[in-house]
Amino acid sequence: VQLQASGGGLVQAGGSHRLSCVASGPIVSINRVGWWRQVPGKQRELVAEIGNDGSTRYKDSMKGRFTISRSNAENTVFLQMNSLRPGDTGVYYCFADVVSSTYKSRQRGEYWGQGTQVTVSS
Repeated sequence: VQLQASGGGLVQAGGSHRLSCVASGPIVSINRVGWWRQVPGKQRELVAEIGNDGSTRYKDSMKGRFTISRSNAENTVFLQMNSLRPGDTGVYYCFADVVSSTYKSRQRGEYWGQGTQVTVSS
Protein backbone atom coordinates (compact mmCIF):
# COMPACT_ATOMS: atom_id res chain seq x y z
CA VAL A 1 0.00 0.00 0.00
CA GLN A 2 1.31 3.44 -0.92
CA LEU A 3 0.02 6.92 -0.20
CA GLN A 4 0.80 9.76 -2.59
CA ALA A 5 0.16 13.27 -1.30
CA SER A 6 -0.02 16.32 -3.51
CA GLY A 7 -1.04 19.95 -3.44
CA GLY A 8 1.54 21.61 -1.24
CA GLY A 9 2.80 25.05 -2.08
CA LEU A 10 3.14 28.69 -1.11
CA VAL A 11 -0.04 30.52 -0.14
CA GLN A 12 -0.70 34.01 1.14
CA ALA A 13 -2.33 34.44 4.50
CA GLY A 14 -6.09 34.48 4.19
CA GLY A 15 -5.99 32.32 1.09
CA SER A 16 -7.21 28.80 0.43
CA HIS A 17 -5.51 25.62 -0.66
CA ARG A 18 -6.37 21.97 -1.07
CA LEU A 19 -4.30 18.88 -0.40
CA SER A 20 -5.02 15.47 -1.87
CA CYS A 21 -3.76 12.01 -1.02
CA VAL A 22 -4.37 8.88 -3.05
CA ALA A 23 -3.92 5.39 -1.68
CA SER A 24 -2.97 2.58 -4.02
CA GLY A 25 -2.26 -1.11 -3.74
CA PRO A 26 -4.23 -4.23 -2.76
CA ILE A 27 -6.68 -2.25 -0.65
CA VAL A 28 -9.74 -3.93 0.77
CA SER A 29 -10.97 -1.02 2.83
CA ILE A 30 -9.75 2.18 4.44
CA ASN A 31 -10.81 2.94 7.98
CA ARG A 32 -9.47 6.18 9.42
CA VAL A 33 -7.68 8.49 7.02
CA GLY A 34 -6.37 11.96 7.53
CA TRP A 35 -3.59 14.50 7.81
CA TRP A 36 -0.87 15.25 10.29
CA ARG A 37 1.51 18.19 10.31
CA GLN A 38 5.08 18.62 11.41
CA VAL A 39 7.01 21.83 11.98
CA PRO A 40 10.72 22.02 12.82
CA GLY A 41 11.46 21.27 16.46
CA LYS A 42 8.01 19.96 17.24
CA GLN A 43 6.30 16.59 17.23
CA ARG A 44 4.00 15.62 14.42
CA GLU A 45 0.42 16.56 15.30
CA LEU A 46 -3.00 15.59 14.05
CA VAL A 47 -4.65 18.14 11.77
CA ALA A 48 -7.79 16.27 10.77
CA GLU A 49 -9.07 12.77 10.28
CA ILE A 50 -12.20 11.15 8.93
CA GLY A 51 -13.60 7.71 9.61
CA ASN A 52 -15.28 5.41 7.15
CA ASP A 53 -18.59 6.44 8.71
CA GLY A 54 -17.87 10.08 7.86
CA SER A 55 -17.13 11.14 11.41
CA THR A 56 -14.44 13.81 11.63
CA ARG A 57 -12.18 15.41 14.16
CA TYR A 58 -9.89 18.41 13.87
CA LYS A 59 -7.11 20.15 15.68
CA ASP A 60 -8.79 22.95 17.60
CA SER A 61 -7.02 25.75 15.75
CA MET A 62 -8.19 24.33 12.41
CA LYS A 63 -11.85 23.90 13.27
CA GLY A 64 -14.09 26.01 11.07
CA ARG A 65 -11.28 26.70 8.60
CA PHE A 66 -10.25 23.24 7.40
CA THR A 67 -12.52 20.57 5.97
CA ILE A 68 -11.53 16.97 5.45
CA SER A 69 -13.39 14.76 3.02
CA ARG A 70 -12.85 11.43 1.31
CA SER A 71 -13.77 9.55 -1.82
CA ASN A 72 -14.01 5.87 -1.04
CA ALA A 73 -14.39 4.98 -4.70
CA GLU A 74 -11.08 6.66 -5.49
CA ASN A 75 -9.29 5.88 -2.21
CA THR A 76 -8.59 9.57 -1.88
CA VAL A 77 -8.67 12.01 1.02
CA PHE A 78 -8.81 15.78 0.64
CA LEU A 79 -8.02 18.62 2.99
CA GLN A 80 -9.58 21.94 2.07
CA MET A 81 -7.79 24.70 3.93
CA ASN A 82 -9.38 28.15 4.10
CA SER A 83 -8.42 31.36 5.88
CA LEU A 84 -4.85 30.16 6.06
CA ARG A 85 -2.50 31.65 8.64
CA PRO A 86 1.29 31.69 8.84
CA GLY A 87 0.95 29.35 11.83
CA ASP A 88 -0.50 26.69 9.50
CA THR A 89 2.88 26.35 7.80
CA GLY A 90 4.44 22.91 7.96
CA VAL A 91 4.93 19.61 6.23
CA TYR A 92 1.61 17.84 5.90
CA TYR A 93 1.52 14.05 5.92
CA CYS A 94 -1.42 11.91 5.00
CA PHE A 95 -2.01 8.64 6.77
CA ALA A 96 -4.45 5.82 6.38
CA ASP A 97 -5.56 2.86 8.46
CA VAL A 98 -5.91 0.25 5.75
CA VAL A 99 -7.06 -3.32 5.39
CA SER A 100 -5.17 -4.86 2.49
CA SER A 101 -5.17 -8.29 0.93
CA THR A 102 -2.30 -10.62 0.44
CA TYR A 103 -2.26 -13.96 -1.32
CA LYS A 104 -4.28 -15.82 1.30
CA SER A 105 -5.10 -13.35 4.01
CA ARG A 106 -5.90 -9.82 4.96
CA GLN A 107 -3.86 -7.52 7.10
CA ARG A 108 -4.41 -4.17 8.72
CA GLY A 109 -1.81 -1.46 9.04
CA GLU A 110 -1.19 2.27 9.15
CA TYR A 111 0.52 3.88 6.20
CA TRP A 112 2.01 7.33 5.64
CA GLY A 113 2.48 9.50 2.58
CA GLN A 114 5.71 11.28 1.80
CA GLY A 115 4.75 14.71 3.14
CA THR A 116 3.99 17.89 1.28
CA GLN A 117 5.16 21.36 2.30
CA VAL A 118 2.59 24.09 2.88
CA THR A 119 3.97 27.56 3.48
CA VAL A 120 1.68 30.43 4.37
CA SER A 121 3.23 33.86 3.95
CA SER A 122 2.09 36.89 5.90
